[in-house]
Amino acid sequence: MSKIRKQTYEGHRQRIKDKYKKSGINGWLDYEVLEIVLSYAIARKDTKPIAKELITRFKTINGVLDADSKELQSVSGISEHTTLFLKLLKDLAVLYLENELHSKDLLSSPELVFDYLKASLKGCADEEFKALFLNGSNQLIAVEALQTGTVNRSAIYPRKIVERALYHHAVGIIIAHNHPAGTLTPSKEDCAVTKSVKDALKTVEISLLDHIIIGGNDYFSFNKKGLL
Repeated sequence: MSKIRKQTYEGHRQRIKDKYKKSGINGWLDYEVLEIVLSYAIARKDTKPIAKELITRFKTINGVLDADSKELQSVSGISEHTTLFLKLLKDLAVLYLENELHSKDLLSSPELVFDYLKASLKGCADEEFKALFLNGSNQLIAVEALQTGTVNRSAIYPRKIVERALYHHAVGIIIAHNHPAGTLTPSKEDCAVTKSVKDALKTVEISLLDHIIIGGNDYFSFNKKGLL
């Protein structure tokens, strides 16, 4: 690489960093945000073309962060190292949202719960089942992923959920899973799982507060629909 070309991309990197330092990313295009992000994972290379290709392929920053690792690495310039960096950014965002739940009354803050579950579950290629364990003030004690794969009564053992609820000294539980195809309508199995879990928790005087299904950019709440 020529000295002039090296100075060109290095100068451009510094300019976009100075721009961010001065005014943040308000008003930036998605590819511009990705460009500066990628500059911390990709050395000695102009990241603008890579960022533009990512947006062309996955449409939005959310689409990039939700993308499968193999899909990301099919884009020229994206290595395993860079893929891990992008996945770390997504996990940090999910952790940030999860930490926000600990001091909130989650029954009074359903949008916070949805935002967390959407970030956590939307990009999963398979169905993933989570449980949120709450105290008497409806504040989060812990989150556990209990199953990956098709959600059904044979996979989601109510006894296991009861055991984990007792371990966390939970008073209430919110269960949630995603529909990778984006549909929101609960299946017969979804309804059966909800009833099985509710009945099992009732035996130890723990309440099932909601069952939330994440599909696309929206959610279905059994509680909100009066199905609990």
